[in-house]
Amino acid sequence: QVQLVESGGDLVQAGGSLRLSCASSGIIFSIYTMGWYRQAPGRERELVAAINRGGSTNYADSAKGRFSISRDNAKNTVYLQMNSLKYEDTGVYYCNARLRSTDVGTWGKGTLVTVSA
Repeated sequence: QVQLVESGGDLVQAGGSLRLSCASSGIIFSIYTMGWYRQAPGRERELVAAINRGGSTNYADSAKGRFSISRDNAKNTVYLQMNSLKYEDTGVYYCNARLRSTDVGTWGKGTLVTVSA
């Protein structure tokens, strides 16, 4: 059974930093593309950052220069380092694992990040 468990969400002041983690089980982690998505209140879920099996990354424009996604295949875990947090970064952050770009993939239950202005 595939399982993704996010952690690290918290209440933080604007300008602060957080590190999110997503631990996976039930998949061959190293071959999956892993992504972090954010769903802000009243808005649709959107991609924040992704990293493929080869380590190539892509970021939403809003995350470039502030966020960094990384993976540790030995620990079956993907991370999202978030610096210089802004109020608009507030939302539930979800981890996603997919094998192909056309897959919906598997989702975690999310972790809440609240940035106070």
